[in-house]
Amino acid sequence: MYEKVRRNNRGNYQRTQYHSYPRPPFDIYMVEDFFPKVNPTNDLDSLLTQAILKRNADLTPSPEEQTNLVNLVSKVQIVIENITLTPGNFDACQIEEVRPVGSFKKGTMLTGRNIADLVVILKTLPIVEAIKSLGTKVVEELTKMDPTYFVKMQTIDGGFDVISNTNGAVVRVLITTIMPNMRKIDPTIHLPVKMLQKHMSAIRHVRWFEESANLTTVKVLIRVLRDVCARFEGLQALTPWMIDVLSHYSVTFRHSQQLLPLNNAFKRVLQLLAGGLFLPGSTGIPDPCENGAITMHTPLSLMQQDAVCMTAQTLLRIMSYGNGYRVILGLDPDPFNIAVNMSFWDDVVVAPSNAAFELPPKDEEMEADIIEPEPEDQSNIESMSIEKIEKAEKADETKAKS
Repeated sequence: MYEKVRRNNRGNYQRTQYHSYPRPPFDIYMVEDFFPKVNPTNDLDSLLTQAILKRNADLTPSPEEQTNLVNLVSKVQIVIENITLTPGNFDACQIEEVRPVGSFKKGTMLTGRNIADLVVILKTLPIVEAIKSLGTKVVEELTKMDPTYFVKMQTIDGGFDVISNTNGAVVRVLITTIMPNMRKIDPTIHLPVKMLQKHMSAIRHVRWFEESANLTTVKVLIRVLRDVCARFEGLQALTPWMIDVLSHYSVTFRHSQQLLPLNNAFKRVLQLLAGGLFLPGSTGIPDPCENGAITMHTPLSLMQQDAVCMTAQTLLRIMSYGNGYRVILGLDPDPFNIAVNMSFWDDVVVAPSNAAFELPPKDEEMEADIIEPEPEDQSNIESMSIEKIEKAEKADETKAKS
């Protein structure tokens, strides 16, 4: 900690300490009054908006996919609710309630991924064998409800999948339990506590999204960003929840009270990440479901934070030239692998950013770097140390005599 001596008005001195507080990155949309635009909206902004809308239309599930998934979700939800109210002979577990969560509930699903998430809250402890029995019971009740509807059950970590053999729709049932049971978890027979807490937090995420982020612009931006993050390795560390909150922040959080247009919101996401929003020392974005206790980028490792910032910087530079935005959005092919290799745009060479963080060497490498002294050197060192000790003893004897 650095210290500075400062003299106050009364003539004496007082020590003050400097502290390194987290700081936000520069954001032009928070200081628009001080940096007014020189030129009005240009053609590139309108082209970017059209490209984002085009990509969103390509990523949106077809009406047939949506219908098949909605039908399966409604049937599974009805069966689980019936088991909750009238369990009959089923005594493997007791159900408190069932909630739809995830992109299906938020309206941000991607085409080709016909998976809807349901969270089942148990009154009883989440025993692994009981969860399997619940999945079997759900499939049996679905078959009784409609014998022509062929489904199967497949167990996964933290729950089970109900899969339609007819159209490939999947309902993923995630298991959690009431809060008093969290202290009674035995990891040998129950689901892990972290997994149960993760499924419980998914309910809070959906509630926040419906109350605060249920906007068309935010939904379109989320769908496009999820596709971009899936195609570029450096951004794959961003979870769907991080993308949801980041998209809402980019559209709504600005100095003026107006919502940011879709094209500017997309660029702002890359600008914030490139400026270090998810780097150490940044204020980041507080998790809206954790009472501000943690930031959104807290779960990311230092290497992942650096990769996110590095990739965003590269994509932001590419977006400034030619049709680079079309490659970023996935409308045009990526022959260069632009995130890691040099690319050419309108006679301009764009080189990817370099990593700023490197893992420290392993213990084995550090031990190999240490040079052990030779036997002769060791003996010399011991003889030198003995001579010093003898000299020090003689000096002490001389002082004692005097």
